[in-house]
Amino acid sequence: MKEIIRITVGLTVSCLIAALLMGSVFIVTDKAKKHNEHVNIQRAMLGLLGYTRGHPAPPDLRLYTMYRYIIEDGAIRTLGYMLPVVKGEHGGYQLVVIDLDGQFVNRFKLNITPEKVSEASERASAIKAVLKPPKTFVYSDSTIVAKLGQKRLAYLLPGKFPGFKTFIDVMLAIDPSFKIIGLEIMEQEEDPGLGAEINQDYFKNQFKEKSFEKIKKINVTKEPLPEEYKKYLETKKGRDFPLPKGVVDTIRSKYQDKDIYALTGATISSQAVTNGVKNMIRKFAYRINRLDSVISRQHIPVAF
Repeated sequence: MKEIIRITVGLTVSCLIAALLMGSVFIVTDKAKKHNEHVNIQRAMLGLLGYTRGHPAPPDLRLYTMYRYIIEDGAIRTLGYMLPVVKGEHGGYQLVVIDLDGQFVNRFKLNITPEKVSEASERASAIKAVLKPPKTFVYSDSTIVAKLGQKRLAYLLPGKFPGFKTFIDVMLAIDPSFKIIGLEIMEQEEDPGLGAEINQDYFKNQFKEKSFEKIKKINVTKEPLPEEYKKYLETKKGRDFPLPKGVVDTIRSKYQDKDIYALTGATISSQAVTNGVKNMIRKFAYRINRLDSVISRQHIPVAF
């Protein structure tokens, strides 16, 4: 009997120690994973804006994140925007609530610091403090506003949409007129050698400089990608052009308003990205125009 108790106690202690070690390893690795993801996202955003190690961002570049929530109060649904506002040295945040028609409903000061706003749980606690039951809310999405000096430089839109196999995660940069600055594929699981080619410059760069009017009606063509256009698309920004500048200007003008050339053997993946990008921009343009109108009419001192 004593032997059984000894063995049981020994196994229990061993399991507890193993669980403690595994938990500690998970905490450390999870923290490192989140840090690496943050670094990769920051690098992607700056890269889309044209900044690299060799061409660093200017000191007056600022990135401000606004978070959008869907608020429900019984049968009434509204939108809540957590916005960074000018408040002392370190800034602050307000929750601006508008209805589905874009009309102002209410605004609340939030008790949250810039250091904690990236944590979903911290944002939820701050919102719960001002939205009393029976109101409920769920997180919808976020937008990063890039500001250079006193002017908005760009909007950075994280997005996710269905691909051929699973979801495709992207980061899209557009200027204040909603023209595309650049597209980055953050994560995808399309077929190697086929749909996975959406990562290639000759596909992604086709979206660059497409105007908002073109994007609203853009489609995919199965015509072969012209070789001169492919060479232009694969040109790395900041390096010498493999083509004379005059030729580059001619190619840019020639293809700027063309549809997206589909990847060979991966029309579905090509169409998925094209539709995803189109929907992201159209929906964002609609929302930001209405939000800016509320910000202006209510004199909300947003940081961006």
